[in-house]
Amino acid sequence: MAISRKRKEELVNQYINWMDKSQALFLTEYSGLSMKQIDDLRSKVRDVGGEFHIVKNTLGEVAFNSAGLKLPEKFLLGSSAVVFAFQDAPETAKVLSDFARTSEFVKIKGGYLNRSPISAEEVKALADLPPLPVMRAQLLA
Repeated sequence: MAISRKRKEELVNQYINWMDKSQALFLTEYSGLSMKQIDDLRSKVRDVGGEFHIVKNTLGEVAFNSAGLKLPEKFLLGSSAVVFAFQDAPETAKVLSDFARTSEFVKIKGGYLNRSPISAEEVKALADLPPLPVMRAQLLA
C-alpha cells in the first residue's frame, strides 16, 4: 500500500528532527535480516540511547538535503536504515559495529559525527574508543 503525501511529509520532518537532536548518525544496509533480528538490534540501540529506523531511500535523501547534510551517493543505495545516536555516539557505534560483526546481513555504510560525514572505517574506529568514564580517568591519571 502506498504512503500518502501527508505521511511522507510527516516522516521527513521526523527524520529532520532526529538529525538535529542526534550527536551522530550511522547508515546501514540490513537486507536479509529477519524481523526478530531487526527488533533485537533496535532494542540494543535503544538501550544506549539511540534509535534504529528503516528509511525509504527517497525520503531519506529529502530529509538529509533538508537538514543540510551532504549525502554521498553510496549511503542510500539498496536497503537503508539509519541509527540515530542521541546520547552516546561511541557506545551506539559499538552496539552497531558488534551487531554487524556477528551478522552477515548488516553492513555499515558510513555516517555523520557532529554533522560531518564519516566513513564506515571511521564508524568502526569510533566504536573502538573506550567509554567516556574510562577516557576521563585516563586523562586524569
